[in-house]
Amino acid sequence: MTRRAWWLLIVNLLVPGSAQVLAGNRRLGRLGLGFTLGLWVALLVAVLLYFVFPTGLYTLATFDLSMLALQAALVVYGVVWAVLTLDTLRLIRVVRVRPRMRGVLAFATIALMAVSVGTTAYGTYLLGVTRGTLSSIFGGGAIEQPIDGRYNVMLLGGDAGEDRDGLRPDSISVVSIDASSGKASIIGVSREFVDFPFPETSPMHELYPDGYDTDNCAVDVCKLNSVYTEVELKHPELYPDAVDHGSEPGIEAMRDAVEGILDLRIQYYALIDMEGFAQLIDALGGIDIDYVADEPLPLGGLPDSDGVMQGVNQWIDPGHWHFNGEQALAYARSRYTTSDYDRMARQRQVQEALLAQFEPGNVLAKFQDVASAGSQVIKTDVPQGMLGYFVQLGLKTKSQPVDPIELVPPAVDPEDPDYDVVHSLVSAGLSGDSAQ
Repeated sequence: MTRRAWWLLIVNLLVPGSAQVLAGNRRLGRLGLGFTLGLWVALLVAVLLYFVFPTGLYTLATFDLSMLALQAALVVYGVVWAVLTLDTLRLIRVVRVRPRMRGVLAFATIALMAVSVGTTAYGTYLLGVTRGTLSSIFGGGAIEQPIDGRYNVMLLGGDAGEDRDGLRPDSISVVSIDASSGKASIIGVSREFVDFPFPETSPMHELYPDGYDTDNCAVDVCKLNSVYTEVELKHPELYPDAVDHGSEPGIEAMRDAVEGILDLRIQYYALIDMEGFAQLIDALGGIDIDYVADEPLPLGGLPDSDGVMQGVNQWIDPGHWHFNGEQALAYARSRYTTSDYDRMARQRQVQEALLAQFEPGNVLAKFQDVASAGSQVIKTDVPQGMLGYFVQLGLKTKSQPVDPIELVPPAVDPEDPDYDVVHSLVSAGLSGDSAQ
């Protein structure tokens, strides 16, 4: 009987339901085999989709109803496996097993049930966390098509200091991705841009038909990153549908401004809360940065009347560093001993280092912390229905170098810009990407 007991236990583990078909309630066994076969078929379809149509697999995996259905299926499987395992324990007839093996068999059966049920319960929980995170991050924007074969996404790093009237995006860039190859460029857009035009279709064009210059705006500083503050505080009615589409009036005004500066249509945006940015970096285990410069960089502190830095938390010498979230944020923000363009370059460096940490194994190992941090850090109007497509596109992007398009002196002076030159640089940079 001992050999029979182990045999039934192992068979039930490998093919749930088979123990009942062979030695017990065949109706229950057929039900269990049906569920087992269904699971195998689902896994086979997933593997085939991965190799044949990965975008479809990623779309299903990130679609809310698909995740809800999978949650329900896991609950059902957990119940079925628990019933089958307990019934297998009945079939084993522990009282007929050698006395020394009774406890071992009972413990093994309960352990297997705990593992199977615990796995499905944990999977159900993770799916719930994922659903909540994705629904809180991804907005209700429309599904957009590529324009000239590209997707253009505006990235805003938002900062609301105590000395500021509302949030002001300090980090502004546009990621332009070839929709076919995944080849990407990052266009750094200085917050110092002035006198920029708004597209004629923009509500802001009616307020500033001659451009957003330094003399006629409605806030204290008339530069690019002031547009968000002005519209949020003074003119939210200009974009009445923004919130319904997963955005904000200030973000839509920034989109219009950046489109006017770059002469580039922007399909989507992503707003990153810089205060929560540190939490996301910590959740991923920090980032690696190579700081290349001629002199150390201060993290924190202010210059005194003689220009000497006081109250510095840490000096960063040139070389390789592993930063935690607080250090990475201070590194990206540091501005007093270097230029605004150096700061923009450091911000892009931090963004790229963060993306490098989004390896599947790293994210899965720290999933709960990453999900919790991500929902507090990122807001976007990318619809959840396009997430699968962008995951697939992002994998292509990740395998290639990202090319910067620099709009900096001497070619471009944001405080005295020639927008024809800006448009030419952007067009040439993106054409170069497409040709590669």
